[in-house]
Amino acid sequence: MPRDRDEPAAVRVYTVCDESRYLIVRNVPSLGCGDDLASLFGTYGPVEECTPMDAEDSEPYTDVFFVKFSQVNNARFAKRKLDESVFLGNRLQVTYAPQFESPQDTKEKLEVRRKEVLGRIKSSAGRPEGSSPAQGSSSGNHHQMNSNKS
Repeated sequence: MPRDRDEPAAVRVYTVCDESRYLIVRNVPSLGCGDDLASLFGTYGPVEECTPMDAEDSEPYTDVFFVKFSQVNNARFAKRKLDESVFLGNRLQVTYAPQFESPQDTKEKLEVRRKEVLGRIKSSAGRPEGSSPAQGSSSGNHHQMNSNKS
């Protein structure tokens, strides 16, 4: 059922701990299409593993797949693009699976995120004030801009 135009879109916020290079894909048609699914996810980055999960509950005539990307960024992009997309007539349900991460995986993921954040901070520090839309109307910038007016 389509949303009403005035109804705001539902938004789900993920923290770095929620995100993972491991994904669970539900509602995959039981047609032996694992290779096709791996190819689809492979368009978003290198896939290390794409296997059916027999232990997971699924609807009749559907399968659940485990997809492991080499990088969290690729999994994030694939999830954003493929969640709720139609694959062979079924709407895929893609979720993160951080429960499959090893302590080393978690450590690497946090280190990558730390570097991303530091890179963003450094790149925004070199911009003239007010040139970044993200800086917009924070109260600190607002007071500083008002103090420059004379």
